[in-house]
Amino acid sequence: MRYFLVAVLVIVNLFVLFAESADVEPQKKLVYVFPIRENIGPGIWRQTIKAFAEADSMKADIILLHMNTYGGTVLDADSMRTKVLNSRIPIYVFIDNNAASAGALISIACDSIFMREGANMGAATVVNETGQAMPDKYQSYMRSIMRSTAEAQGKDTVFSGKDTIIQWRRDPKIAEAMVDPSIYIAGIIDTGKVLTMTPTEAIKYGFCEGVRKDVREVIEKAGIKKYEIREYKATGLDKIIGFLVNPIVSGLLIMAIIGGIYFELQTPGVAFPIGLAITAAILYFAPLYLEGLAANWEIILFIVGLILLAVEVLIIPGFGIFGISGIIFMVSGLILSLLDNVIFDFDGVEPSRVSAAIGTVLISVLLSFFLSIWGSSKLFAARKGIFSKLALHTTISTEQSYIGINQEDVSIMGKTGIAQTVLRLSGKISVEGAIYDAMSEGTFIEKGERIIVTRHEAGQVYVTRYIG
Repeated sequence: MRYFLVAVLVIVNLFVLFAESADVEPQKKLVYVFPIRENIGPGIWRQTIKAFAEADSMKADIILLHMNTYGGTVLDADSMRTKVLNSRIPIYVFIDNNAASAGALISIACDSIFMREGANMGAATVVNETGQAMPDKYQSYMRSIMRSTAEAQGKDTVFSGKDTIIQWRRDPKIAEAMVDPSIYIAGIIDTGKVLTMTPTEAIKYGFCEGVRKDVREVIEKAGIKKYEIREYKATGLDKIIGFLVNPIVSGLLIMAIIGGIYFELQTPGVAFPIGLAITAAILYFAPLYLEGLAANWEIILFIVGLILLAVEVLIIPGFGIFGISGIIFMVSGLILSLLDNVIFDFDGVEPSRVSAAIGTVLISVLLSFFLSIWGSSKLFAARKGIFSKLALHTTISTEQSYIGINQEDVSIMGKTGIAQTVLRLSGKISVEGAIYDAMSEGTFIEKGERIIVTRHEAGQVYVTRYIG
């Protein structure tokens, strides 16, 4: 009888447990969808940071990249790849038509790849703006990160007799063939061609988990019955910031800043050049400040540099410590504003981003400086057009005007002397013991340098540096 009662109790308990489990519905999973429907660049990289942070704060179960891209910059693609590989949340990608170049790299980094019928993945050769392949050092880097990304997806070790066989989940050699046309893989790709895979080929070679028609089918075929979709929505501000932080746009803004300052110093009081420089500076620093890259002290560093340069040019003769310090401060402010550093701690900043920031700023500054000098010579030499009114081109002869300067100055033509002050471009010179007001012929002449009188027009003495 006792055993009978024990058996009954066991059966009752099992029945209760079964009933309770039958009543429990599977928990709803949160799927966070991040659309990538533009070329990979600084804008989409910034959105990636925000999207992943938002998905983490929501405690999303899956992040699904909805991808359709023809590629983009290697630097930003590598940053996105690293973000995907280091994510604690599983990452799926749905290739909705194209995952070319940078898109292929990011896709291979994901835990699961799904493709729409007719989609393509591959063609990851590094090219320049004209579509021409870059030198091999760039291709070598891309080959390496494609291999390492495929390897990061894991491997199985199979023992066959005495041999140990490594079976990669995603073959690194196939990933490398998307970059290097010299790679030959029997039955897959011949030499002279860069690999691009269709969905059928990607499934066959282990680079795709299946063909799906849309995001919902991706989720449901993955075995998730109960789910909620949250999608990242890029704001208008995100799009504006993404445009302004593009390296090309940043470079153009730096050129406008430097060019505006240069022309304002050449034509003080015109206002348009300095207005252009101020506008460009706001457009340069504002998006970087909003994105948390440009800190207050980095912007102040640039402003202090600008003030020091103005003091050197307008107040203190010569070009010394103020001018050099001003240039260093301005360039440092521009560079540091592009980096996600904390004061001078660069531990979290990738070396490639440091070199890219330095290159962007220095190239833009030098290009702007030389273009400003060239433009200045053309602008103020113009005798026609709207800009001709910025310079005086009329020459008044002695017979037509009153000359308040001693005409005996003509007698010093061709004679040498000493610059009594800095000629920037005007100043004072000493010739045979007499002091004259003079103007340099287009170059700065330091105090104490030897000069030679080249011409005399309308009472104005012109000189140049004497070499002899």
